[in-house]
Amino acid sequence: MVRFCRSLGGIVWLAALFALGALVLILRRPATREQRATWLHGFCARTLPRMGIAFRQHGTYPEHGVVISNHIGYLDIMAFAALHRCVFVSKAEIRSWPFIGWMTTMAGTVFVERGRGGSANRAKGEMQAVADSGIPVVFFPEGTSSDASTVLPFRSGLLTESIAAGQPITAAFVAYRLTRDNGPDITIADRVAYWDDTPIFTHIFRLVGLRGIEVDVSFSDAPIAFSPAAATDRRVAATEARAAVMELGGVAEPEPVAT
Repeated sequence: MVRFCRSLGGIVWLAALFALGALVLILRRPATREQRATWLHGFCARTLPRMGIAFRQHGTYPEHGVVISNHIGYLDIMAFAALHRCVFVSKAEIRSWPFIGWMTTMAGTVFVERGRGGSANRAKGEMQAVADSGIPVVFFPEGTSSDASTVLPFRSGLLTESIAAGQPITAAFVAYRLTRDNGPDITIADRVAYWDDTPIFTHIFRLVGLRGIEVDVSFSDAPIAFSPAAATDRRVAATEARAAVMELGGVAEPEPVAT
């Protein structure tokens, strides 16, 4: 009952924060992606602490180029945006999500439709325009989120487009932990990561009832040094990019399941 009341109060508070963010957006009417990225940065930097979520940066957030990361859930978006203004490339389904969908759409996100041939190529022009403006582009090559226990195989489309465009690609890694006791049944995989079929509003309701959420975002010291083969082989590019992210996060390749 205590946790339910915390969740209920958290939802009311979150709705108020988004209403205030919407009002600021309406009043300022940012017209360009640069202006919208600045709005998103300020909004997330203010909102996460008010939600009781601490966020920290390790390493240097690139000022331009492409940033790739593992993906644990929608909080990743807020964490990256809270640290620095940026533009995301994301799956088109996010546009229909409550809160997050509105926020990412208004922030100028480049949306990619999964399962449609040439989607990455169509996004290339928008990504280049963002890059030309000097704002880093952030995307999650797994194409979906995981339970935080591993890094899923990377999709190669956006990676190969970025390599072909000569963009520096920097590896990042996002990790969460709970610093307060929320009960014996509460884990990062169960309540913070968003990777299963739980309805998005149900997940948000449970999330805002938690205490002591901390998120760390780490960045590699230099862009990924891809091998020459990565320029022509999509699988090599995806494998090398994933390895860089896993190394940064200290994640080992899972042992193969015996058959």
